[in-house]
Amino acid sequence: MTEASNAAAFRAIPAIDRLLEHGAWVVAREVGRPARRDACRAVVQALREAIAAGEATVADCTVDVVVAQAVERARADVRPVLRRVINATGVILHTNLGRAPLSPAALQAVADTAGGYVNVEMDLDSGERDNRLDKVAAAFARVLDCADVVVANNNAAATFLALAVLAGDGSGVAISRGELVEIGGSFRIPDIMETSGAGMVEVGTTNRTWPKDYAAALDAGATVLLKVHQSNFAVVGFTHEVTIEELVELARPAGALVVHDLGSGQLHGDPTLGTDSVRRSLDAGADLVLFSGDKLLGGPQCGIAAGRQEVIERLRRHPVMRMVRPGKLTLVALEATLRAWERDPTGGEIPTAAMLARPLEDVTAAAQSLAAAIIHAHGDRYATEVVAVDATTGGGSSPLVRIASAAVAVTSSQDSANAIADRLRRSDPPVVARVEDGRVLLDVRTLLSGDLENVVTSLR
Repeated sequence: MTEASNAAAFRAIPAIDRLLEHGAWVVAREVGRPARRDACRAVVQALREAIAAGEATVADCTVDVVVAQAVERARADVRPVLRRVINATGVILHTNLGRAPLSPAALQAVADTAGGYVNVEMDLDSGERDNRLDKVAAAFARVLDCADVVVANNNAAATFLALAVLAGDGSGVAISRGELVEIGGSFRIPDIMETSGAGMVEVGTTNRTWPKDYAAALDAGATVLLKVHQSNFAVVGFTHEVTIEELVELARPAGALVVHDLGSGQLHGDPTLGTDSVRRSLDAGADLVLFSGDKLLGGPQCGIAAGRQEVIERLRRHPVMRMVRPGKLTLVALEATLRAWERDPTGGEIPTAAMLARPLEDVTAAAQSLAAAIIHAHGDRYATEVVAVDATTGGGSSPLVRIASAAVAVTSSQDSANAIADRLRRSDPPVVARVEDGRVLLDVRTLLSGDLENVVTSLR
């Protein structure tokens, strides 16, 4: 381009005020004036740089062309950051994707209450103030037959609260070296114990811990025996760990307390997921069982401490409790989740439980339907194949468990697998898949109702 044509292009760039007053903004009523202004400035600046580089002409500087770019940019800028995402990864409790999807009952309960006021801390019979945590205690009692519960905003908070209450004066808390875990987000058990004020007493070794190791800690003055679920890893081979039943048997004569940080929220033992469960630990006599609401329980993010009433009452009265207590929408969704478990103890109403229990033949049939739909809509661009894969529970719940599943492998002669995966993530709604061996894998086990159609559309 010549200097004269460049100069003409620069002169043709519309003024910001003219762009802001253009009628094209009628399709972007969700965009406020500050976002419109910022978008116009960004588009104009990019246009100036393109002209200087010889990549734009006067034709690129018309008001209609520039404002159309500004409208598109502004709408993208104000789009919600947190959005509904389709999980095609095969990881059922995907931490990066918010873990458990809520049940229809929980969604309805939130919708019915979120836009108004809720009796979070009022007894409607007496009109007097009450405790918000009492609202879910009765539901937990029916589902788990536990004496009492408190609810915090996540399981890390519940763990910290328990340690601060029971051993915050520096009392010894015995824990196996094989359970000094670190999970996502730099949550490290040793750091949590130190911050809570508890005195950590390491027992056993990384791979083998015995009752005698805990007994020695009790003899040395430990007042709490803490068992922690290993979450995101497993030690296999030459191993030994002490069961929750053995810990309770050791603790009772010494007057010590047993706390089980179970993490996963599995209510009852399961042949696939393992024998550790909230019910087992309570039956064994654990004083506190700590677990997440948004893992295998299938509810909202929260941390639950269930156990002996006198121990729970100590947690209720501690100043930290107010710092970590959940809000009204969490309690509403949690109560609805518990009622769903009460109606169907198999978890048939809970999406997480339904995904885990879905027969492989159903998953395979759905994968075949998805593959056919993709070919029907985009057969000129993509090839598909239904392949056998393993899904996982995720969320640090059962690291060794693999669940037979089926996925649609998508390939293209025009696009790389990474390009296809990128297109899916940027679609509306976004689809998150995984890439293996040069193929995009869409695991059908983690798709919810209506997701198949959206996946097909997102491949445009």
